[in-house]
Amino acid sequence: MKYMIMMFGSAEEMMATADPEWVKEMIGFMIQIDKDLRDSGEMVFNAGLADPSTSKLVKQTDNGVITTDGPFAESKESLIGYWVVDVASEERAVEICSSIVKYSRVVELRPVQDAPPEV
Repeated sequence: MKYMIMMFGSAEEMMATADPEWVKEMIGFMIQIDKDLRDSGEMVFNAGLADPSTSKLVKQTDNGVITTDGPFAESKESLIGYWVVDVASEERAVEICSSIVKYSRVVELRPVQDAPPEV
């Protein structure tokens, strides 16, 4: 089963407030979990995202398409990285999330659909 694991937070806030040793530990963990998931064959794809302050928001309005600088969300925390994994069970996906959540207060787990729903 394929799942998307999404990690939320604020890189800008983390760099301003977190102990540098904790940041080094977190980066080491991310490098290792990526390696472990590749080695186990469970990694489909992953990426870290630039800070939301670098984002653009593209919206359809009555006057056409407009583009504005980000961040797009009202919240200080947003999606900062993700993994798409192919695992044997939801329990395994939750296990992976449980190790990540130490470094992100919120981790979202969502099944990946193979096709759109039938209409």
